[in-house]
Amino acid sequence: MEIAKFITELASSAPSPGGGGAAALCGALSAALSSMVCELTSGKKKYAQYQADIERISEKAKSLAADFTALMGEDEEAFLPLSRAYGLPKDAEGREEIIEAALVRAAEVPFRVLGKCRDAAELAAELAEKGSRLVVSDAGVAAAVCEAAAKSAALNVYANTKLMKNRAAADATATETAKMAEETVCLCRCAYDEVEKYLNNII
Repeated sequence: MEIAKFITELASSAPSPGGGGAAALCGALSAALSSMVCELTSGKKKYAQYQADIERISEKAKSLAADFTALMGEDEEAFLPLSRAYGLPKDAEGREEIIEAALVRAAEVPFRVLGKCRDAAELAAELAEKGSRLVVSDAGVAAAVCEAAAKSAALNVYANTKLMKNRAAADATATETAKMAEETVCLCRCAYDEVEKYLNNII
């Protein structure tokens, strides 16, 4: 989806796209920034010792940016069945089962976004150390928007698990989500803090 179109639709009264798509967009921005840092570090003599790492990070960052972009659309598609399910008459046969299945599907996309955020956080953290100092602030921004993506994705998982009837499955998903979100946020904050300290001449 084109960004301008996405933003316009996000700002409208339409229920979708929403927070899940916004989370994926933040993830895409993080990965794209990491890719940019790689492009501006690669081939520089000063960072020759990291060249193999930079090439690896660059490839992964580009792949993640594409994954996040695809997930923006997938999140919107996953919401539609849920919206239709809640629109069924209260006495419709199988309504509860249909809603439950739609909730599971709606939670699955932001859960995948969160998993990708963990990968993006690791890239930003590595670039905070190995990326060109001329663009190290962009590694910090990659970490910051990745944190926003992870926290936003987690909230969108919880919004669906909260409504599920199968509490065992819902609680398991919510617990795993909380664990991944905590780990990812920790990575992002450590990377951001490292960059901030460097830019303020603290390290």
